[in-house]
Amino acid sequence: MTAPEQSPLVARSATPDSGSVPRRPAKASNVTAYYTHRDCAAHEMGAGHPECPERLHAIDDQMTASGMSQLVDHHEAGLAEDADLVRAHSAAHVEAMRNRSPSHGYAQVDPDTVMNRFTLRAALCSAGAAIAATDAVVSGAARNAFCCIRPPGHHAGRDFGMGFCFFNNIAVAARRALDVHCFERVAVVDFDVHHGNGTQDIFANDPQVLMVGIFQHPFYPYNGVENTAPNMVNVPLKAGSGGEQLRAAFTDRCLPALEAFRPQMIFISAGFDAHREDDMGNLRMVENDYAWITERIIEVADRFAEGRIVSCLEGGYNLSALGRSVVAHIKALAT
Repeated sequence: MTAPEQSPLVARSATPDSGSVPRRPAKASNVTAYYTHRDCAAHEMGAGHPECPERLHAIDDQMTASGMSQLVDHHEAGLAEDADLVRAHSAAHVEAMRNRSPSHGYAQVDPDTVMNRFTLRAALCSAGAAIAATDAVVSGAARNAFCCIRPPGHHAGRDFGMGFCFFNNIAVAARRALDVHCFERVAVVDFDVHHGNGTQDIFANDPQVLMVGIFQHPFYPYNGVENTAPNMVNVPLKAGSGGEQLRAAFTDRCLPALEAFRPQMIFISAGFDAHREDDMGNLRMVENDYAWITERIIEVADRFAEGRIVSCLEGGYNLSALGRSVVAHIKALAT
């Protein structure tokens, strides 16, 4: 097979491992870890808001009904500390989120994004789960991990929260792999229906990070296709696109970039709102599409990253479709 064309940034960063990157222990676990926290369900943004606590209940119900709950290793994570958050966010943003947290009622972050008195703790639990999952996968305590968390994170940038997001869970986890565990190259794969603009804001032009994203465009947040950094592989899909278009785009654009970059760990922003039953978007994915893309990511991780994957829940608002899609995703991770 002819080697894919590489951007200068990707080609420059795809260097041989220095030997400082942790190796998986000889007796590393083969389980998929499942991280969540009961306080993630305490955050809510008002009656009728699509990013609701019932999302986690729907996933839990489908995990139990499918039998997948018995095949993963369950953990309840602790809270992220400010030292963890400021690797991805400015100290001013972290302080602003703490200061905005209300003692009662609601505090507005943007027209769609609201804090109640439990939101800050839920956001810290979500980032904490991503951190704990990263540590477990790096140490060999788990082969890979899924974080069933909310609020989501991929719209939160270095200095802002928006789009239901306060802290960027996947960026916090990726920075931990780079800064604490001394990885040289990590990849973020984002298949939410919305572009992960916050993750792009944090990692644009960072030679240690390749971000690969497939999303509907034009669509909220209405960016990701112009003047992108060379370490961003953004693949927009038109409204009405389904699994055939997703698979072609991932095969033609995303896989060559991932293989050229040779990531030592992969982080997934796992949004399931591109499902055909989810009216938050206009794509036409089904459960088999999420299983397929997960399997392709696993193949890359097995080739270059000793199987190391941490996946964090992002969107997905049709409760039945969300639960079924997460089960398909986790089944692929755990197989």
